[in-house]
Amino acid sequence: MLIKTFKTSILAIGVFSLFTMSCNDNKAITQDESAKLSVDFEKYQLENGLEVILHQDKSDPIVSLAIQYGVGSNREVTGRTGFAHLFEHMLFQESENVPQDQFFKTIQDVGGTLNGGTWKDGTVYYEVVPKNAMETVMWLESDRMGFLINTVTQAAFTNQQEVVQNEKRQRVDNNPYGHTRYVIDKSLYPEGHPYNWQVIGELEDLQNATVEDVKEFYDKFYGPNNATLVLAGDFDTAEAKKLIEKYFGEIKRRQEVEPLKPQRVTLAETKRLYHEDNFATAPQLTMVWPTLEQYTDDAYALDVLEEILSEGKKAPLYKVLVKGKDLTSRTTAYNSSNELAGDFRISITANNGVDLDAIEAGINESFALFEKEGITDSDIERVKAGLETQFYNGISSVLGKSFQLANYNVFAGDPGFITQDIENIKKVSKEDVQRVYDTYIKGKPYVMTSFVPKGQLELIAENSEKANVVEEEIKENVAVEVEEAVTEIVKTPSKFDRSLQPAPGESPALNIPEMWTQTLSNGMKVSGIQQDEIPVATFSLVIEGGHLMDNMEKNGVANLMTDILMEGTANKTPEQLEEEIALLGASINMYTTRESIVIRGNTLTRNLKKTMDLVAEILLEPRWDEAELARVKTKTINNIERSDANPNAVASRVYDKILYGEDHIFSYPTSGTVESVKAIAMEDLKEFYNNNFSPSISTFQIVGKVDKNAVLTNLKSLEERWPAKEVSIPEYPVANTRDKASLYFVDIPNSKQSVINIGYVAIPRTDADFYPLKVMNYKLGGSFSGNLNLILREEKGYTYGARTNFSGSKIPGTFTASSSVRTNTTGESVEIFRDQINKYKEGISKEDLDFTKNALIKSNARRFETQSSLLGMLQEINQYNLADNYIEDEETIVRNMTLEEHKALANKYLDASKMAYVVVGDAETQFAQFKNMGFDEVKLVDKNAEEVKLENVKM
Repeated sequence: MLIKTFKTSILAIGVFSLFTMSCNDNKAITQDESAKLSVDFEKYQLENGLEVILHQDKSDPIVSLAIQYGVGSNREVTGRTGFAHLFEHMLFQESENVPQDQFFKTIQDVGGTLNGGTWKDGTVYYEVVPKNAMETVMWLESDRMGFLINTVTQAAFTNQQEVVQNEKRQRVDNNPYGHTRYVIDKSLYPEGHPYNWQVIGELEDLQNATVEDVKEFYDKFYGPNNATLVLAGDFDTAEAKKLIEKYFGEIKRRQEVEPLKPQRVTLAETKRLYHEDNFATAPQLTMVWPTLEQYTDDAYALDVLEEILSEGKKAPLYKVLVKGKDLTSRTTAYNSSNELAGDFRISITANNGVDLDAIEAGINESFALFEKEGITDSDIERVKAGLETQFYNGISSVLGKSFQLANYNVFAGDPGFITQDIENIKKVSKEDVQRVYDTYIKGKPYVMTSFVPKGQLELIAENSEKANVVEEEIKENVAVEVEEAVTEIVKTPSKFDRSLQPAPGESPALNIPEMWTQTLSNGMKVSGIQQDEIPVATFSLVIEGGHLMDNMEKNGVANLMTDILMEGTANKTPEQLEEEIALLGASINMYTTRESIVIRGNTLTRNLKKTMDLVAEILLEPRWDEAELARVKTKTINNIERSDANPNAVASRVYDKILYGEDHIFSYPTSGTVESVKAIAMEDLKEFYNNNFSPSISTFQIVGKVDKNAVLTNLKSLEERWPAKEVSIPEYPVANTRDKASLYFVDIPNSKQSVINIGYVAIPRTDADFYPLKVMNYKLGGSFSGNLNLILREEKGYTYGARTNFSGSKIPGTFTASSSVRTNTTGESVEIFRDQINKYKEGISKEDLDFTKNALIKSNARRFETQSSLLGMLQEINQYNLADNYIEDEETIVRNMTLEEHKALANKYLDASKMAYVVVGDAETQFAQFKNMGFDEVKLVDKNAEEVKLENVKM
C-alpha cells in the first residue's frame, strides 16, 4: 500500500487521517488549554536498539501493534528505485516460521486486520487484533524483522514484482493525471535527490531488480536499530514488556543507518512542461514551488497559507477562478513539507475546453487579490478553529494513536512532540503567513505542468515543453517460469521454538454498546449511543428516498439538492454559512445515495446545540440561490464528464445499466447525465424539496459524549419547526431474469489494465439469506485470503487485488466479482473468475469454514471502537428495522453454519453461466479473444452500455 505524502503538523489530519494526535485525557479542553495536551506513553529501548513505546487505552478489548522503519523511497538510489515499497510487499509473503501467504490468514483467523504502507520517508506495518491475540502479532512481526531473509526466493520475488507493477498500473498508468507527480518531481528535484523518483519506483527498475538487491536492502534498513515499535490498547504493561523482550530482544542489530539531513532545493528558472493524457477529459494545470522540510516555523505558516489561498468561498483562488471567471469548479493548494525538503503546489482541473493560459492568468490574478486584501485575524482563527475537534477525532482509534506515536518518535525524536507541534501551529501569525508567501511564492520560479486530453494540445499553457513520460507498451503475456529446487529453509537460531504459533487466550465477549431510541412528535426516529471517551459527537440525519425519488427524465435532482442546500441559507450567504461552521470547529456535509439523502456532521459536544441549529437552518431555510445553482451544475457536469476518464467508474455505470435495465432508476447514475443536469431548473429542486423532505421518512443518529436528554433538547427546534407530510417512495420491481453468459467490452484505447465486473442481480439486504451469503462468500472473495485473490494476485501476479461481494438494501443488490488486471492477462483472468465461481459450488473444506467463522466472529471485538463505526451500526438498525442485538444474531448464523448449508447457498446463488461479464480495457488487443471463450454472446458497447459497431473501433 502506498501512503500519499502527508504533513506531520496538526493541519495534516484532514488530509491523511491516520497520522493524528492522541491523548488520554477525556476532559473538554479549551483552545487556550490545548497546548497542554499530551500523550500518555512509556518509551524504552532494547539492547539491540529497538525503540519501544507503550500506550494504554482500555476503552475497547483490542490492541494495535505498529512498527515503523526508517526507510522510505528516500533511502533508494537512481536505478534502484521502488525497493522500499517492493520490500513492504515482500514482508507479507512468508518468513522462516510463518508459511507462505499466512500473514493475512493468521491475523484474520484471530479476528484482526493488518496492512502496511510506504511513503517517501518511511515504511509502517500494523495489526489491530482482539487483546487475546497480542502475542500472535508479536510473533509475526518479530519473525519478519529477524527471521525472513532466508525465505526470499526468486519465485516469491518475481510474484511481488508483478503485484507492485500492477499497483503502479492501477494507481498511475490507468488514471487521469496519474503521471503528474512524476513529471513534477523529475523537474523539481535534481538527479540523485531522494525525492527525484516516485515511491512506487520506475517500471524499468522494478523489472530489473534482483533477489540479491532486495536482500542487501533488507539487511541495511530492516533491523531493530532502525525501527520503532508501538503497542497501544488494552494490555498489561508487565506482560507486554516480557513478550516484547522474548520476541524482539534476541534479534541482532544490523547495519547502522545514519540519519538523513535536510536537502532543500531551489530553482534557477521556471520550467513549463506538458503531457497529452490518455485518460483525461479536462485540462489540468499544476504549479509547484520548492519550500522546506517539516517542523520548521515556515512549514507551519505554509500550511496555513494553503488554506487561506484555496479553501472555502473566501479564498482568492475560489473568488477568481470559480466565482469570478467560471474556469473551474474546484481549487486546490497543498504544502508538502517532508523529512528532507518540501514543495507548495496549486493544482487546478479546468472546465472542459478551457485554455490553461487562462488558468495561469487566473492564478496570478488570485495572488494579486491576496496581496491586496491581506490576511485578517479572522482568517487565521478560521484555519485554526478545527484544531481541537481534529485532535479528538484523531484519538478515537488505537491504530491512529500507534501511527502518531511512531511518527513523532522517528521524525522528531520524541513521541510526545505533539505538545510542541500544537504550540507551533497556534503561534502562526498573519505576519508569518505573509512572510512565507513573499519568501517562497511571490515572484519565485516554479515548475508548471499542463496535462491535457489526447488531441487537445491547443489547451496547454504557452511556452511549454513536452514532458518525458514513459508509457508502457501493451505486449502479449508471457508467463515467467521460475524453477527452484525445493530445499529446506535454513532457520536462524533462536532461544525458543519460533515455529510454534502462540495460542490466543480466550476471546473477548461480545459487548454491544447500549443504545437508546425516541420518536419525536413529528415522526422522526432518533437513536443514540453515549460514548464518553472523547468530548465529540458524530451524527447523521437520513431522509429516505434519495435517487429513488428522481424523475428519469430529469435525473440528478436529488444529487443537486444536497449541494444547493449547503450553499447558504435564507439568512446566510454561502460564505457566512461556511464560516460559521468553520468557527465552531465543526463539519457538516450533505450527500445523496441511491436510497437516501444524508446530512452528516461532527462537532465538539459543547458546540452541539449551535451545530444542530445550523443543521436545522440548512434543512428548513433554503436559500435557493440561482448563481450558486449554476456553479453547482457546472461542478456536477465536470464530475460526470471526468468520470468518463475513470475505467472503474465506466465499468460500474455500464454494469448497473446492464443488470437493472433502462426501466429501473438504479440503471441511471445518481449524479445524472450531462444532458439531464443541464435541463434541471430551480423549480425542479423546489418541487423535489416540497414533495420529498419529511421527518416521517427520516431518522437521526448520534454517537458521542452526550446523553439522551441533551440530544432531544438540542433537536427541539427541528422537531417543532419541521412538520410531517405524507411521502410515497417509488417501487421498482427487480428480478434476476438473466438466462445466459454475456460478455460486454468497453473500449478505452491503450489501457494498461482491464477493469472486470462479473455478476448479476441477487437479493435484498432484508432477505433472510443475505447475511448467510456474506458468510458463504468470505472464502471465495470476501477477504484478502479469498480464493480469487490468492490465485490472481498471490499466485499469478496479475492484479493488485480481486474481490467478490453480495450487496443489497431494501432493493435487491448484486453479486459482483471484480478486479483490475494487467491488460495482457485479461482473457485468462476472466476465465479464472468463471472457473473459480463454478468450482466454489463443489464446497469448501472444514478448515476454510473454521477460518471463515473465526474471522467473522472474533473481528466483532473491533466493531465498536470508533464513533463512525457505531454511527454506521445505528443507521443500519434504523434503515432495516433490525433488533438492537442483530450482531448477536449474525454471530449465531456464522457459528451454526455447516459445510452442507455453505454448499447449498453457493449452488443456489452462484451461476457463472447466467452472469454479465463487463470488461473495460483496450479493445484493439483484448476484445477478439472473447469470441472463442464459450460466451453466449459477446458485444462491444460504449460507455453508456449501447452496442457499437466494430468498424467504429480500432482493432
